[in-house]
Amino acid sequence: MAGIEMHSVVALLEDLPEHGLVRGQVGTVVESWAPNVYEVEFADESGKAFAMVALRTEQMIRLHYEPVHQAA
Repeated sequence: MAGIEMHSVVALLEDLPEHGLVRGQVGTVVESWAPNVYEVEFADESGKAFAMVALRTEQMIRLHYEPVHQAA
């Protein structure tokens, strides 16, 4: 299974009140800053960004919208 990469859709695993974000909010990876650190953009349903936050991989989970084939 692929890890987090550019344009991955991710969900936040913890509240970040300083950024107005709560666990479960969905964002898109828009930049890779360092190993395991990514800039994530959070936008509303109309596509208007309301937060941009640098997150570590342990603060998010990658979401999948299609089947992911794994070796048996």
